[in-house]
Amino acid sequence: MRPNLYPLAFLLLGAAPLAQAQTSPSIDRTDLPVIGDTLRLSQAAPALPASAPPLTRRGANQTWNYAALTPTAQRVERYANINTTATTLQFAFGPFGGVNRATLVSPQTLPALGAGLPITDPVEFYNLSNADFRSVGFGATVTGFGLPVTYQSQALQDVIYRFPLSYNSPADSSNSFFETPAVIASTGYLSQRRKRVNRPDAWGTLTTPFGTFQTVRVVTRIEDHDSLAVGGTSGQGLTLPVRREYKWLAKTIHVPVLTITTNVVNGQEVITNVEYRDIYRRIQLPTAAAAGKIAAPLTAWPTAAEAGTAVQLQLPATAEVEVTDLTGRLLGRFEQPKGASALPLNAAWQGTLLLRVRQADGATAVGKVVRY
Repeated sequence: MRPNLYPLAFLLLGAAPLAQAQTSPSIDRTDLPVIGDTLRLSQAAPALPASAPPLTRRGANQTWNYAALTPTAQRVERYANINTTATTLQFAFGPFGGVNRATLVSPQTLPALGAGLPITDPVEFYNLSNADFRSVGFGATVTGFGLPVTYQSQALQDVIYRFPLSYNSPADSSNSFFETPAVIASTGYLSQRRKRVNRPDAWGTLTTPFGTFQTVRVVTRIEDHDSLAVGGTSGQGLTLPVRREYKWLAKTIHVPVLTITTNVVNGQEVITNVEYRDIYRRIQLPTAAAAGKIAAPLTAWPTAAEAGTAVQLQLPATAEVEVTDLTGRLLGRFEQPKGASALPLNAAWQGTLLLRVRQADGATAVGKVVRY
């Protein structure tokens, strides 16, 4: 009697889609931004909901449920043709730009580029190819002139992703370096050395308020060292806290579906930013009365101490505390409980530090400490 192979063939053919569905997405250039993209991103509080899974959840076929995230603000990320920029920038990053040729440009709020420098309209130029997605430089308007800032060489450009990118991709790293041109050195100078390491560590199903997606998660470790001088003053070098970005990437979304950013403070990871792809939402802002309300005077000590010494706080209510330097650069954001508590400070945070305290009712207070 001849065996009936139809049931076996049906099972094999039917199993193929299931097996395919249970593999990591593979991210390529078609899944990154394109000219004309206008992408809305929501920011949530840096303290994750109690129901949110831990960042340590990794491996194959995971399930992450961040549906309880609540937006506190929104921003729009736009990508355009480089011919929308100043003529000098088009020349630097256009067809004659050589290794600096860009395929698209995006307006940016760049504290690193703008801190203390007399510039407006900062933008970042990117090159998207089959091999990778990288930053090839920056541009800004300085006294009405479009000024390009390029990396020292093609080998020292900031490679954000290499393709294809999936759970099975090996870890990769890049080192980048740029500095402002000598033409404005007497007015302001900035350089940045960066080491970026990307490590895919998980894939699976991610749910946010925007929807549910099959994703691959990439953990990016960023080490920055900045040097800044303004108005002819001597340069100040600063090694920033190690930053980690946990990014969930999905097909056709063009930006990470979810990004959770942390700073490493005293050996511990502290969440500083939570951002996810979203639709337009009405954000419930504090009332005018609450927004203008001043919190009780901030009690913080010691006001002056060695770098790395924690700040002791006495807060009348649970509050969010932001630590910035005098240029406005955000160093860390913390949820501090009511009463007495210690606010950890990284040993790399030196000089005058500003503490901005924001209570749930919108009341605010500002204080400062010095770490030398």
